[in-house]
Formats: sequence, structure tokens, C-alpha cells
Amino acid sequence: MTRTGRLLISAYVWVAWTAVVVVWTPLVFATFLLTFWWDPGRRISGRLFHSGSSILVFLNPLWRVSIVGRRPEASEHPFVAVSNHESLADVMLVGSLPWEMKWLSKRSIARLPFVGWMMTLIGDIAVKRRDPESRQRAFEAMKDRIAHGVSIMIYPEGTRSRTAELLPFRNGAFRLAIETQIPILPLAISGTRDSIRSGSLLFNPADVTIRILEPIEVTGLGGGDVETLRDRVQSLIDNARKGGSS
Repeated sequence: MTRTGRLLISAYVWVAWTAVVVVWTPLVFATFLLTFWWDPGRRISGRLFHSGSSILVFLNPLWRVSIVGRRPEASEHPFVAVSNHESLADVMLVGSLPWEMKWLSKRSIARLPFVGWMMTLIGDIAVKRRDPESRQRAFEAMKDRIAHGVSIMIYPEGTRSRTAELLPFRNGAFRLAIETQIPILPLAISGTRDSIRSGSLLFNPADVTIRILEPIEVTGLGGGDVETLRDRVQSLIDNARKGGSS
């Protein structure tokens, strides 16, 4: 595809995405007002917000997405989902998965107009990564969401990897799973690295695969098992994103 073609498609996608976000904001707000008093986990307003990601993905004609693996049933207990992080596209793609999760994200994202407002409203969790107090507050907020039966979504690399290799996984997601005794759900994303390059607004063609791996039970594990669990999950995701079996 020529650069001119990508420019035209990219302009269309950004305009369409902006329109969806602007329209989605009052819908999410209205849903929150109608449901928050009997839905303390904010599942309904959260599902509406995150389902908007499906529309954003659909509106981009350059992306083809495949989902492989068993999708958790709504009746199953909550889990801590963890995924590798290659591109801005990962946020829309994981958000389009058909179940509700509360996301841990940078505070700067939560301060964005419209998107950040909706994230705060539906109970997503913002963190200032270099602030220990902020990290502890975020950790307690995630435990609160789990207590209300809602799953959590974390990128354990902390930020997008700039190379083809995974960044070291951080301990937080695995400590959370062990302390709350809920499973880890590993997700492996491949094909997004060049879908929208860092520092660019141009979209590129991408064949993306999201692999949903088998949940990992943590029953009986304690604080001393955090690093072992972390390394095991990182190895599984790394293997799966390269096309290996889960």
C-alpha cells in the first residue's frame, strides 16, 4: 500500500475513532447512572465502555484479528489477565474481548478527555508508576474490584516493548493473584508491533492473533512463589506469541 493510501485510511480511522469516543461518553455516563446503585462492580457500564473497542477495531480496515483459545464464561470466578504489550493497538484489541475486566493504566491515560473520564467512571484503576504510595493505592483498588467479583487486566511489562523481545515482567499482577487466590489468565498478542509505530499516527496493515491461554491456578501458593509464577507465565506468553502451543 502506498503512503498516500495509508495517510487517507489513517485520517479516516482517527476521525471515526474520535466520533465513536465522543458519542460513547454520554452513553457510558447514562448507563452508569442507571446501574451503579445495584451494580457495585460497575460491570454493565464497564462492559459498555470496553465494548466500544470492538467498534474501533472494526472501523480499521487495515487490521485483521483472530482470537484463539477458550473464552472465559461470564459465570466463572474473576481472574487476573496479563498480556504482553507491543503497540497502542493492544489496548483496543484486548478491550474488544467479550468479557469485563478493570484495567490498570498509567495516570496520564486516565486524565485524557472522554476516554479517561469513562475509565474513571467505570472503575478502571490509574497508577503513577514511580510513586510507591500510588502503586499501593492501586493494588488495594484492584483487590476491591476482585472482591466485587470483577476481573483485572494488567500489562506486566509496565510499558510497550520497543524490540521483538519481552521486557521483564513485574511482580504486581502475580502478587495480586496469590494474595486474592484467583487464577492468572495469560494472553499472548502477536502481529501488532508495526500496526501503529511509536511516535506515528499512521496505521499499517496487520494480521493480529490474540491467544487466550489456559488459566493458571494459584491455590495454595504464597508470597515466596511470586517470582516462580511470574517467570512461568512470562515463558508461556513468550512461547505462545511466537506461535508455540500454550
